[in-house]
Parts: sequence; C-alpha cells; structure tokens
Amino acid sequence: MIKLFKRWWAYLTAGANQKFNENADPKIQLEQAITEAQDQHRRLKEHAANVIAQQHLTEQQLDRQLAQLEKLNTNARQAVKMADDATKKGDAAKAAEYTRAAETIATQLIAVETQIADLKEQHYAATQAADQAKAAVATNGQVLQQKLAEKQKLLSQLEQAKMQEQMNKAMASLSETVGQEVPTLNEVRDKIEQRYAKAKGMSELQETSVETRMVEIEAAAQNVEAQARLDEIRSSMGIDTAAAPAEAPAAPETATATEPPAEPTAQPSPGV
Repeated sequence: MIKLFKRWWAYLTAGANQKFNENADPKIQLEQAITEAQDQHRRLKEHAANVIAQQHLTEQQLDRQLAQLEKLNTNARQAVKMADDATKKGDAAKAAEYTRAAETIATQLIAVETQIADLKEQHYAATQAADQAKAAVATNGQVLQQKLAEKQKLLSQLEQAKMQEQMNKAMASLSETVGQEVPTLNEVRDKIEQRYAKAKGMSELQETSVETRMVEIEAAAQNVEAQARLDEIRSSMGIDTAAAPAEAPAAPETATATEPPAEPTAQPSPGV
C-alpha cells in the first residue's frame, strides 16, 4: 500500500511539474536559474574561505610550535652545559638538578616535535584543500560569467521568439474567420470574382443576341419617324427645312436598310 501511494504521489508530482513548466514564464525561470547559480557561487566562496582560514590557522600553530621547539632546544643545551660545568666543579647536587631539568626539557622537546609533525601533516592537507577551493572558486566564477552572458543571449532569443509568435498569429488570422458569422477574405474574394465573371458573361451574351439588334433597329426607326414629323411641322410653319438645325446623327445602316423613311403627308389646308 505504501509503495502504491509513493508511485501515485510521484505520478502527481511529475504531472504537476510538467504543467508548471509548460505554463511558467521562461524569463522568470531564467532569472531563478541565474539567482540559484549566484547563490551557489557565494556558498562555494564561503566554504573556500573557511578552508583557507583553516590553512592559515594550522600555519600559525606550526610556526608557534617551531618557535617553541627552538626555545626548548636552546634551553636543553643550556641545561646540559650547566650540568657539565657543575660536574666539572665537583658540585654533584647542582649537576643532578641541571641534569633533571635537561631531561624535562628533552621530554617537552619530544612532545613538541610530535605536535609539529602532526601540524605539518595538517598544514599540508589544509594547503591542498585551500588550493582546490581556490581553483573551484575560479572555475565556478568563469562558469557563472558564462551563464550571465548566456542569460543575455537567451533573453534576446526569447524576445525574438515572442515577436515571431505574434507575427505567426497575425499571418494566420489573415486566412481564418474573424467571427462566427464573418466570412474570410478568401471567401469574399471568390464570391466577388464569381459574380464579376457571371456578369461579364451575361454582358457578352447580350451584346451578340438578336434581341439586342432588334432594339437597336426599333430605336433607329423611331428616330427616323421623329425627324420626318419635325420636317412636316417645319413645312406647315413655312420654315425651310434647309435652315433647320443639324439633325441627329444618322441611324445605323441596319435600321435605314430595313425601314425607309416615310413619305411626307399632304400639307393641311389653313382651315383645318
């Protein structure tokens, strides 16, 4: 049961992380990554500082013990010399005292030499650790600088990606329906082109049809009749037809050939 619960929890956690990464702002995530890298570098520097401090501490202890060793060696030689002088003078008591003092100093020398040996090992290890810490800080510093430079590059790429996405949406909207009841530009263009082509075809058919020619002939005949009637009116009024205004343009040949102008009627008497 516990194993099943762990698997279920891991599944939910993985799904939540995936959704979070999909919806998270890359710019904020980038800032978080850089901040984390800077915090790691700061912690590494603090650790390196502690390691270097330990190296300096062991070095100070070693120097102090070396100085103590030098002092004990001097005292031991002096005690041995004084014991030898007392022996030469026949003062056995003083010679014994100086001898015991020399032995005590020799014991201290042995203890200090042991401490010095330990401190040398500690100092050597601390020096190596300090060198490694310094190298790690320098390397991590270079990595951090690279990450900072890469941050600017990624931010620039992110802005370019956003602009490209906006451009893609704008281009896609040109061929998509604006609303549920609004046709696309392509549909409107096709509809207009179809109507124009149909109207053009109907116009060409009308221009070549018999009905169109008959209408033209009738219009020409009516024009001839109107001119004839005007001539009658002018004659009845005693107006010379030659002085009349210029007539309208002649009708098409089809009309004149089909129906000749009517004969002028007799002039009515003045009493009519």
